[in-house]
Amino acid sequence: MLTPYFSYTTTKTLPKLLLEVLDNNPELDKFYTAPTTLENFGSQMTTKAAQFSFEKRTVLADCLRQQYNSLNPSALTNAKIDSLKNATTFTITTGHQLNLMGGPLFFIYKIISVINLAKTLKEKYPENTFVPVFWMASEDHDFEEINHFYLRENRLEWQHQCQGPVGRLSTKELDEFFGQFSEHLGADEHSETLTELFQNAYLKQNNLADATRALVHQLFANDGLIVVDGDDVNLKQLFIPVIKNELENQIVFKEVTDTNQALKKVDLDFKIQVNPRSINLFYIKNNLRKRIEVNNGIFRVLNTDLSWDLDGILEELDTHPERFSPNVLMRPLYQETILPNLCYVGGGGELSYWFQLKSCFNSFNINFPLLLHRNSAIIVTRKQDKKLQKIDVSLEDIFLSPEDLSTKIAKAQRDLINFSDQKQHLKQQFEGLYRIAKQTDASFFGAVAAQEKKQIKGLSKLEKRLLKAEKRKHKVQIEQALLLQSALFPNGNLQERVLNFSTFYAVYGHDFIEKLKSDLNPFQQGIAVISL
Repeated sequence: MLTPYFSYTTTKTLPKLLLEVLDNNPELDKFYTAPTTLENFGSQMTTKAAQFSFEKRTVLADCLRQQYNSLNPSALTNAKIDSLKNATTFTITTGHQLNLMGGPLFFIYKIISVINLAKTLKEKYPENTFVPVFWMASEDHDFEEINHFYLRENRLEWQHQCQGPVGRLSTKELDEFFGQFSEHLGADEHSETLTELFQNAYLKQNNLADATRALVHQLFANDGLIVVDGDDVNLKQLFIPVIKNELENQIVFKEVTDTNQALKKVDLDFKIQVNPRSINLFYIKNNLRKRIEVNNGIFRVLNTDLSWDLDGILEELDTHPERFSPNVLMRPLYQETILPNLCYVGGGGELSYWFQLKSCFNSFNINFPLLLHRNSAIIVTRKQDKKLQKIDVSLEDIFLSPEDLSTKIAKAQRDLINFSDQKQHLKQQFEGLYRIAKQTDASFFGAVAAQEKKQIKGLSKLEKRLLKAEKRKHKVQIEQALLLQSALFPNGNLQERVLNFSTFYAVYGHDFIEKLKSDLNPFQQGIAVISL
């Protein structure tokens, strides 16, 4: 049975800009490299291979070896790391914040998207190796965005004070949170496995970056997925020329400002995801992560006493590159500098700010990757599917607003509620009155129009009254439908933006992950409906 997909146009879950790109609007061509087709990966490999040196490959592979020291990586993982030294190996990358247990479900969908895309590319280009990569946003400092997740309807939150990069945050105080997690997990068939996943990741690793790598590795060790931590002094060494250029010339501010204006001309509704700053870098040291600002040639770290002139900050960069952290606009430049990457896979918001960066990449002489929207899905259990059939509600109906869903159910019970024919008949009658008024007394025309409006309004009121009565009659059916809708769209949001993967993993175990991998297609755009 083929997995059904519902278009983003129907579900209204993507920004207009992304929909225009998917429809191949030629006005947007200059904001990205090319449409993400299997054929276009060939030219992308040629371009990237010419730009990405053996030295970079060696540094990357050696760094990854070190980063995986705290784990016992699978044979496949080791092989993928080693393969990065070969000129015929390329990466497919996605990334996310270090949310506890991955945060919302789309964390899993992102990873599966790059895994499946790498497999598909291997079939198309068997002479090449493709490594799926998960990039950890370990240098972020927005702890409140990552310190919780939803297990079913329960919000589980890590109460902790955090400053500085979240990846460096110690996990030694998560024992109390683990108790909270275990309590709400219950006694489902695979609850014990989830408990072990949590313990191996968060209680046996030293910091949040290592814990996230451990969690992802446990889930995807057999898929060749590599987790990359950019908070690495040796990787930062490779990025020094780009940082230097940014400090000297403020390229990002100039290019992104111009691009934002150009995007607004193409799409008046375009919402700027990220506004550039004069300097798009942070300074990190111990528990400090603060913006770097420049004024009259003096570079200052916001809310500190740290400052340098240009020569001074360039010396600091050469001595301590690990202290310079790219912001959200420069992170893509960092990724594409240190990875032999072909394609970035992200959500709608992410890709929107990637479209702000094409001219930036050109100015830094860095190859701009292909862009692909991640897979999106809604999980429907067998029990929920049976209920939908029982109350005669389709999967597509579930995407309606609660009011529209209620209305559709009520109308489906009685076609008589639709007064369209009566309204059309009434309009035809008034057409005759308009002809009489035109032939006799033109001043009578307005009175006819007013009466027509009154009559149509009266019919509409009757229609609404009858519909209201029908809703009362079918109250039970509507209530069941809305209850199901609420379960599939928690808090009125897409399921993937609220629920954690543990909600389903506790019941179905690793079969849940395998089901997603088999049903999701990276080149199939729309929301997949996965039946469990």
